[in-house]
Amino acid sequence: MVDPQYILPNDIGISLLDCKEAFMLLSQQEKLYAHYVSRASWYGGLVVLLQTSPESPAIYVLLQKLFKAQPLCELQETATAVGLTTEEYQAFLVYAAGVYSNMGNYKSFGDTKFVPNLPQEKLKALVWQSKAHKQHPEEMESLWKMCGELMFSLDDGQKQLGLGAKGITTYFSKNCDLKDAELAQKFLDSKSISAYNTRLFKTVGDDGKSLYEVRLASVVKDDTSSEGETDNKCGIYEFDGVKFKVVRGDYSSLMKKVVENLEKAKSHAATPNVVKMLEHYVRCFATGSIEAHKEGSKHWIQDAGPIVESYIGFIESYRDPYGSRGEFEGFVAVVNKEMSAKFAQLVASAERLLPQLPWPKEFEKDRFLKPDFTSLDVLTFAGSGIPAGINIPNYDDIRQTVGFKNVSLGNVLAVAYSTQKEKLTFLEEEDKDLYIKWKSPSFEVQVGLHELLGHGSGKLFVQDDKGKFNFESSVVNPETGEMIKSWYKQGESWDSKFSTVASTYEECRAECVGMYLCLNREVLKIFGHEGVAADDVIYVNWLTMVRAGVLGLEFYTPENQKWRQAHMQARFVILRVLLEAGEGFVAVRQTTGADGKPDAIITLDRSKISSVGKAAIEKFLRKLQVYKTTADVESGRALYARYSEVTDTDPEKFLTLRETVLLRKEARKMFVQGNTRIDGGDVQLQNYEATATGLIQSFVERFSGEDEGLERDLQDLSRSDSQFWTV
Repeated sequence: MVDPQYILPNDIGISLLDCKEAFMLLSQQEKLYAHYVSRASWYGGLVVLLQTSPESPAIYVLLQKLFKAQPLCELQETATAVGLTTEEYQAFLVYAAGVYSNMGNYKSFGDTKFVPNLPQEKLKALVWQSKAHKQHPEEMESLWKMCGELMFSLDDGQKQLGLGAKGITTYFSKNCDLKDAELAQKFLDSKSISAYNTRLFKTVGDDGKSLYEVRLASVVKDDTSSEGETDNKCGIYEFDGVKFKVVRGDYSSLMKKVVENLEKAKSHAATPNVVKMLEHYVRCFATGSIEAHKEGSKHWIQDAGPIVESYIGFIESYRDPYGSRGEFEGFVAVVNKEMSAKFAQLVASAERLLPQLPWPKEFEKDRFLKPDFTSLDVLTFAGSGIPAGINIPNYDDIRQTVGFKNVSLGNVLAVAYSTQKEKLTFLEEEDKDLYIKWKSPSFEVQVGLHELLGHGSGKLFVQDDKGKFNFESSVVNPETGEMIKSWYKQGESWDSKFSTVASTYEECRAECVGMYLCLNREVLKIFGHEGVAADDVIYVNWLTMVRAGVLGLEFYTPENQKWRQAHMQARFVILRVLLEAGEGFVAVRQTTGADGKPDAIITLDRSKISSVGKAAIEKFLRKLQVYKTTADVESGRALYARYSEVTDTDPEKFLTLRETVLLRKEARKMFVQGNTRIDGGDVQLQNYEATATGLIQSFVERFSGEDEGLERDLQDLSRSDSQFWTV
């Protein structure tokens, strides 16, 4: 029997991410723009396969060839003929849907591997009897050779993503460990090269010594600068006794398709500003220049209130074990005007709300750069997963001086956080109805505060390349009572300094800001909550966070004391902070359920939220911000590590509680997204049914016959890289 945490259940929730109503209201020009940026996003999204695991590209191509060669109903007949039961065939469809949904065979939320829930020999028999095999036997057998064993393998080193002995990653070659990652980061900082669009491969040079190859994602493969190009950093460098070689051309064929479609989108851009944005993006993906992407991001920030919103690039660094390389994602969405009006009110109130945060004014930005904050219905979100809200860009220098944008993904919220009473775990019966009623509205408030005033708040103390500081020398550290002793030097950033803990630490800070400011009645009124309703929203928001802290234990691996998901680690840390507050404020009691199996009950004293709870979050949040502002990595890491510990020495016995959480967990939902296509000059939107079959069909049609060359490219890229995963 396979451990249930490594399979996707046959009854996994699958929802349609519907955007049809919003899409139909767009003009023809807006539809064409949305179509081409969507195409660019989907092609770029295939990069994630190469960023996830050695076998992911081959699994994807194998599935595409199976499903393109014959209809699913016909494939099911073949499955029956080779001995698959109805349940096993459904398990295969769910597995395939999971690979498409996560863009690989590791969960985007949690980073654990998932394997097919059927015997390996039966799946192999299905492949061998398929029409795809009859048409191209050598190719199908070659693909199976590349991924058949790894698809099912649950060896210790392959159960989760990680660096070196802690797991599998394709951001680094297999012979890299944390020391290699740290050395590479120092080199990149010294040359002002961003790690966002890179991978690192440790090889042997002509002199027999170690050579680190830094690969930049780009169409261009040669290392010569083109006309007008000023930031080409390619070449061989000596650093700290070893050699680094910076080259371009990673994912070249995929980057070419991204560029082609962004070029087409330019003809349908709404404003000259958007044209400039796309031109910079094209230069970024063509040449590997992150500086170009940053310039494009500045134009994106200045494009206020567009009807069609989009962003594309190497964005979030959650899945890089070191925390500084970005996973590719691209999204296209349509503005929801009613909900966006509420967020606009929140933005207008931001300058009154920021001073209420629990740190001295010197630790806040000198000027609040009012961002665009919109609620969007997602048309396309290509990558490994779909969040509920986003605060971007992630470039600290731009966020501090130019600004940022916030988006709340309304149609994701609508379906992702709907809850059935019978599936609600760890809550008192009297809390369940209240939770179901207010979960979505309270989460809407939390997302708004988390993105706008969480990620959007706080200053970084920086010394520039000329030695100038962006803060006064007389500033006092409120945690020590002494003058500031540390700050960010030239070339350093939040990600590069805090590295492996940066993502989860920042998510924790933003979550704390949301909890702290949701107590503000002005905020709740903006979202339409007053009186008893406002009290219920506060209670359910805090209760949700406490429950999320318990659920977060699913994403902790005791064998290597590693957290696999940034947000869930953050929520567990908050749970620990609230438990530590004492006075009976929060309790987690382990019990036995009606089924005779281990269970647990969470209690939260709502009468103490504004006193005990607020004081605890205030104290903790101040520490998080002070350590972040002052680049005090040692104190920040020590604080966060203490609250991240999972042991049985606490009264709650967290390791034992984790077993209960795994026993009663519910699989995360998957989303089916529509496709756009041009038919007779008009852009059509095709939706699919909310099933594993519908999700599979959406990918079959998304990458049709004209894209078969990409499948060969994926195989070739996977083969050429394979030497780096077996060293």
